[in-house]
Amino acid sequence: MPDEQHSDSFEDRFSAVLHQTGGGFDTDRAALAAAGRVRGRRLLLWRRATVVSGAAGLALIGVGGALLLPSEGSPEPRHSSVAANPEATRSASPVTGDELLRTFEKLLPKGRISGQQARGADESLLTPYAHVVFDDGKGAGAVGIGLDRVERGSEQTRQLTTCPDRTFTPYEHCSTSRLPDGSKLKVMRGYEYPDRRADTKMWDVELVTPAGQHVSVTEWNAAAEKDAPVTRPEPPLTIAELKKIATAEVWRGYVDSIPEDPRKPTAAPSASPAVTGTRTTLLGLLPKGLDVVTKSTDDTDFAYAVVDDGKGKSLVQVNVQADMRDVADDLFGTGSETLADGTRVAVHQGPGEKGGEGVVMWTVDTMRADGRRVVISAFNSGTQNDAATRKTPALTVDQLRKIALSAKWE
Repeated sequence: MPDEQHSDSFEDRFSAVLHQTGGGFDTDRAALAAAGRVRGRRLLLWRRATVVSGAAGLALIGVGGALLLPSEGSPEPRHSSVAANPEATRSASPVTGDELLRTFEKLLPKGRISGQQARGADESLLTPYAHVVFDDGKGAGAVGIGLDRVERGSEQTRQLTTCPDRTFTPYEHCSTSRLPDGSKLKVMRGYEYPDRRADTKMWDVELVTPAGQHVSVTEWNAAAEKDAPVTRPEPPLTIAELKKIATAEVWRGYVDSIPEDPRKPTAAPSASPAVTGTRTTLLGLLPKGLDVVTKSTDDTDFAYAVVDDGKGKSLVQVNVQADMRDVADDLFGTGSETLADGTRVAVHQGPGEKGGEGVVMWTVDTMRADGRRVVISAFNSGTQNDAATRKTPALTVDQLRKIALSAKWE
């Protein structure tokens, strides 16, 4: 992939982290299409246990808590004046791409820089970013930074600063910490491809301040994040260098300069009723004779269990949504059935979606007359990223159907 395309891909990845609630969510294609029509009101996404996985270092749910943020009556001061960097004194007008790129390059260690791409907050309502190819003499590696603001105490904030569940997102190391000013910092050394089909590594630092300023710095051990040969064993910057860049005060002023989106709703959309007890219900409905190898820690709307019937590990995951009637026709089209009580049922059997060799995915999607959706999938592997460990999932389609239609979900 030519260098000029790198930034677009990084931008897409960074934007995905900002706008999906989960890294780590998976979704069937019909649900994803429907989600586009109801964005901002609710998600039609498969929520992966404690994860977000994705873009520039996806963050997940589950390991940690919400940020301790200042009250609305005590706003954080703007961090926009750093004497060592005159760029930092500006914050009244939106940061330009040239400013962002210039500051980014100043913070990089000594080395050759090429393939520069950037977009400022003055150009569009999309997230500002800068992207370069950096070479310290030991091989070129792509390095990028993205800026945005997030809501205080939101689910998105928690996801950005929480380590992924290894069942869904394999990585070498991940840790979170709180800085003296109350900012939350997540550091992850992972891979571009969860199924490890290439040796491309992706190292990522996510910073969220108490004021909601979000800085994401990501690097790869290749000149592009995808479709480029590995040039070195590890990405060019050390974790300490990534942290230094991410925590530079100048970025906070730049984030403050991002104009508010006039299309942003002035009032929060009404939330769907909370769903709880999903893990407990799933475990109680599993067929007898299955050994539960591992299970999700969360017990809200998403749950999973890795089971073994003596023939190999099999991942089973379920998502429950309170009222999805407004997109029922998108989710249940040709080939679905409607039961006597009005429940709609669709069955899907096909390959897994994460690239694991030989992995298949069996799904039963159901929606009650009142809109409650229960969708369950099983795989012939303990994770979607690893190769199949058995010929078929441990649960049959009939067993998945029985679980999804159980009255216990009510």
